[in-house]
Amino acid sequence: MNKNIFGPLNEETTKIILECISDGVFTIDYSWEITSFNRAAEEITGISRKEAIGRHCWEVFRSNMCEAECALKKTMEIGKPFISTSGYIINNEQERIPITVSTSLLIDKNGDVIGGVETFRDHSLVEELRKEISAGVTVQNIVSSSRAIKKILNILPQIAESDASVLIQGETGTGKELIARAVHNMSHRKDAPFITINCGALPDTLLESELFGYKKGAFTSAVKDKPGQFSLANGGTIFLDEIGDTSQAFQVRLLRVLQDHEYTPLGGVEKEKTNIRILAATHKDLAAMVNAGEFRQDLYYRINVVTVKLPPLRQRMEDIPLLVERFISRFNVRRNKLIQGIDQKVIHTLMNHDYPGNIRELENIIEHAFILCTEGYIQPAHLPAFLNAENVEDDTGTMDDIRSNDPVKAAQVKLILEALKRNNYNRTEAAIDIGIHKSTLFRRIKKLGITL
Repeated sequence: MNKNIFGPLNEETTKIILECISDGVFTIDYSWEITSFNRAAEEITGISRKEAIGRHCWEVFRSNMCEAECALKKTMEIGKPFISTSGYIINNEQERIPITVSTSLLIDKNGDVIGGVETFRDHSLVEELRKEISAGVTVQNIVSSSRAIKKILNILPQIAESDASVLIQGETGTGKELIARAVHNMSHRKDAPFITINCGALPDTLLESELFGYKKGAFTSAVKDKPGQFSLANGGTIFLDEIGDTSQAFQVRLLRVLQDHEYTPLGGVEKEKTNIRILAATHKDLAAMVNAGEFRQDLYYRINVVTVKLPPLRQRMEDIPLLVERFISRFNVRRNKLIQGIDQKVIHTLMNHDYPGNIRELENIIEHAFILCTEGYIQPAHLPAFLNAENVEDDTGTMDDIRSNDPVKAAQVKLILEALKRNNYNRTEAAIDIGIHKSTLFRRIKKLGITL
């Protein structure tokens, strides 16, 4: 029996098939002008077949690959097809559409090469689903799947709604300013200024003139009045970063502003009213500083109406894949690159590091990798040398679990081991530290194969 009951495909049948498939397909001749453009190509690009045919492919198929990494150009030059090259196009509504591209030579029935053909698939839905599954909780550009961070994000709307002062505590690089901005952006003050002052970077005299302003003649170079940030930020929010580094003399002046909502500019005699919200942050233990007489107790209670404690990155290792994905997206835009992700070995290395510099350090690591990585996936060779050295030197038995092929499992192991270490391997205390029941911790230790 003849298996091909329809006989060889004719030109009309081929056209029907091309119109029915969901992948976009177009062909070009040696002048790089489009000779055919199927229905799916119209839908994905938003450009009609009539507009596309006869135009150069780069005028229609506006892709990040068109200049240096054009797969179709490579195919035309070396005669080799390329399969599933990742990139994106800009459609007629100026939207960025993620795609994968496959290319090959266009050959006629006589076997002669007459141009090239490109097939592309829209990955917008896949990308959205992937982000929805992996993103965890996202609030004001803060993304996390960490239990501790989720608790903070869940109460941020209530914190933002009030006008109370907030003290944000956490190690350097944990994202204290990001939380402060989120509180401001979710509050009724969101349309007013948000001003950040790094208290640790300025001596008292400059800090006071920066915040309170000064009057003409207040000091030698004061040739005219200058308004301070309390005046410029009126109706908005001032974020005082590293407030633990201020002197007690300055703390007295700040306390008066918080109590009376008024201040006196340097060299001035009349008090000025202010309507601002104070958010403060520190990496220091202010309570201990109060007990040691290094920070005013009355100011401490004024700024500590609401406390937000940010855990260090080593206690929320499950967030590393999400943060890395966020940084890759950001640097792709900044540096006009298309890095697709990180190699599995890189994830293992990142999961093994303790991050004394927290999220800021992780961001710097990814930025370093972007400098060395030109395309595809970030490899171990693209990481800073100290990370690869740590990975080689770490040979402890329990860390073998962290080299698992599953990044989520690796994060869980790391989290449990750190909690056990902090609590002298007391499992009950470690369970409380993590925020789970002790029986749940026992089950996870057994399931993850952690040897104590």
